[in-house]
Amino acid sequence: MRTIRLTMAQALLRFLDQQYISIDGQETKFVQGVMGIFGHGNVTGIGEALEYSAGDLTYIQGKNEQGMVHAATAYAKQKNRKQIYACTTSIGPGALNMVTAAATATVNRIPVLLLPGDNFASRQPDPVLQQLEVTNDYTISATDPFKSVSKYWDRIVRPEQLISAATQAMRVLTDPAETGAVTLALPQDVQTEAYDYPEAFFDKKVHYIDRRPAAQEAVQRAAAVILGKKRPLIIAGGGVLYAEATKELAEFAETFGIPVAETQAGKSSMPWNHALHVGAIGVTGALAANKLAKQADLIIGLGTRYSDFTTASKSAFENDDVQFININISGFDSSKLGGISITADAKEALSLLREALTFLDYSSNYETGYIATLKDEWDREVDRLYQAECAEGFAQTHALGVINETIDASSVVVCAAGSLPGDLHRLWRSTEPKTYHMEYGFSCMGYEVSGAFGAALAEPGREVYAIVGDGSYLMLHSELVTSLQEGQKFTILLFDNHGFQCIHNLQRSQGSEGFGNEFRYRESGTRKLTGNYMPIDFAAHARSLGAKSYKATNPEELKAALLQAKAETVTTLIEIPVVPGTNTGGYESWWQVGVPEVSESAKVLAAHEEMKKNIQAAKPI
Repeated sequence: MRTIRLTMAQALLRFLDQQYISIDGQETKFVQGVMGIFGHGNVTGIGEALEYSAGDLTYIQGKNEQGMVHAATAYAKQKNRKQIYACTTSIGPGALNMVTAAATATVNRIPVLLLPGDNFASRQPDPVLQQLEVTNDYTISATDPFKSVSKYWDRIVRPEQLISAATQAMRVLTDPAETGAVTLALPQDVQTEAYDYPEAFFDKKVHYIDRRPAAQEAVQRAAAVILGKKRPLIIAGGGVLYAEATKELAEFAETFGIPVAETQAGKSSMPWNHALHVGAIGVTGALAANKLAKQADLIIGLGTRYSDFTTASKSAFENDDVQFININISGFDSSKLGGISITADAKEALSLLREALTFLDYSSNYETGYIATLKDEWDREVDRLYQAECAEGFAQTHALGVINETIDASSVVVCAAGSLPGDLHRLWRSTEPKTYHMEYGFSCMGYEVSGAFGAALAEPGREVYAIVGDGSYLMLHSELVTSLQEGQKFTILLFDNHGFQCIHNLQRSQGSEGFGNEFRYRESGTRKLTGNYMPIDFAAHARSLGAKSYKATNPEELKAALLQAKAETVTTLIEIPVVPGTNTGGYESWWQVGVPEVSESAKVLAAHEEMKKNIQAAKPI
């Protein structure tokens, strides 16, 4: 057997450089490169390997460990999980900074490979700088927390262990049913230790992702249930987009006259102006979709994991006879809500189910014009909100309307947290697939700027916009600098509403007077943050980092700034001051949050009683 002597880090990069995937006969290089921040725990190991023997892998210098993993996650999401970046850090704080982003990837079913440094396997120099010493179990290190947020975790304590560990890592990363964050902890000394690796370990490896077909028995069971239903509703989740099944979705809906609602991850699966597109579903849903959900006798969940926002904490479906058919590549997700499970690729399952229902001559039984009436009612509501005037200043929904109507239809909008996801889910009008990039599985504040950088890397031919609140921007904006370094332009649309207004609104809706969520000065001599709003010049901040920036306080200024930003060649920020509380509200939906049973506030107690009523009305499973 022919071998080649390499350090473990050099062997890891050589292996990653030879990984490919094949879907529908199209072969793609899977690992594009490595994003990293160096410290003593990885600079002489994987850092040396990246410097001298990275092959065709591109190194991108991150500025924040969490931020760069968000960027890698967004890249893979925008690429429909066909290509990834790995991420490397030093030990201790550098590694732990990736945990939040690892959870974000795993919750959203997005592949990302994490390569944190770790304690010396030899233990000779213990305790080393930044080492976490757990006195009752010395095998625990700062990389152990990744176990709870990774789909696969391993610690490579001998260089030859890389062979099996890397193989298992690729198995999970390329499995659409099991994918998420994969962590390979790399002890600082083992990274630099050599081993005679078999040359065959570095041969080109193609991972064939075969579309999982639906079992005929499962299709027949589902068809038999659908045949007896008059008012079905499809909920399109992210699995529609990852399976590239938008055409099949439209054909299925049109064939049987079934309306389609969308989750956050599934939005842009169908053009907003399609006759059967009824908008967002659930807590952040549109009136049309939520009304149909209440009346539906069948829910066809397509590539959705049924989060509480999608189901309105299981209160969205009020029909006593409602049943669920769940089509999902993951058996874990297809088994939810007591539904009939079709564990299969969305494209494959839709095609087979359409054949079966066509043979049975099935059609939904909605009253003529009913869906069109609901859709028209909602479209007029969106038009109203897109033109909403506010005496105190610029309304948030009006600003979104200007943006939606000004930027190109092919542009990608990226968002994650605050009040903006609710407004975007309800109001944003997408006409092309993959133009709506929302991270709402973890709703991780700070994803927006990093995610926009990752999306721009993935889609260099499109304009990319990070739509972000001031709270999320302050929390994490470091990869703006990386975008300048890489010459990868995107535009940040920063909505300044003076704080965490989404949670401020939620807080007040549950009986609070509002506490601790606005960016205000402390009143002198008090315990309260109830002074004047803090003035922050976000446009000046972006300029100080090297970006271009504008400020828009009204519709005319915003439209002009958007056109100017499009002409810029570097990342640009547009600061948009908006009036707090000018976001959308709920449309016949409910979200369960814990409300205190005991309180000094009569309003809180009243909210608790209302919560109990809603829990009684919601489904227990």
